Amino acid sequence: MFTGIILGKGKIRGKRPAGGGMTFELETDFPLPDPVEGESIAVNGVCLTARDIRGRRFLADVSPESLERTNLGHKATGAEVNLERALRLSDRLGGHMVSGHVDAVTTVLARRAMGNFTLFDFAVPNGLGKYIIAKGSVALDGISLTVNQVEEKHFRVSIIPHTLAITTLGELAVGDRVNLEVDLIGKYVEKLLSPKDPAAPAKQDGSGLDQAFLAKHGFLR
Repeated sequence: MFTGIILGKGKIRGKRPAGGGMTFELETDFPLPDPVEGESIAVNGVCLTARDIRGRRFLADVSPESLERTNLGHKATGAEVNLERALRLSDRLGGHMVSGHVDAVTTVLARRAMGNFTLFDFAVPNGLGKYIIAKGSVALDGISLTVNQVEEKHFRVSIIPHTLAITTLGELAVGDRVNLEVDLIGKYVEKLLSPKDPAAPAKQDGSGLDQAFLAKHGFLR
């Protein structure tokens, strides 16, 4: 589990085929104190397992599915990526809960400056619009961001100078593709409220979680 608070950037120092997927060699631009062989590291928001950690370099195996469903398959040797080590229970939760499981790849539709801030418009991938809400959270290439505005086909985020400087967002241009993970909580709520198996016996004790229950207890208006 991650928070979307990027520690720094890394570079892909090498790539080679491995078992239908790829093995990446990555180098961080920050120290890796107390490295743990097999620990999880989010690479552009994709949860990968770090192995053969040597100083600031480590290897990570990327599965065929991750290569197909994320932008890692299009990254060349020398490309920069965002990196975050896994959340510890004692850490501050400065962003939001990020699983490292990318939902889709989206595209930069627009970029423009507004004072010290930079506004980005991203396309809403098919089927994910219901999870993207104004003032809600998304992870873009692993970065926890707040959604400023949502339309049917696009959503907008506002980037502060610090985030622009320490992440790959500073290099993004119109047409570039980034990994998108929508809010994990929204997906769980949808699952809980989705219609149950019609063959399953209905509960008669009123303990089921549905919209009537949420309204009764003040969660819906």
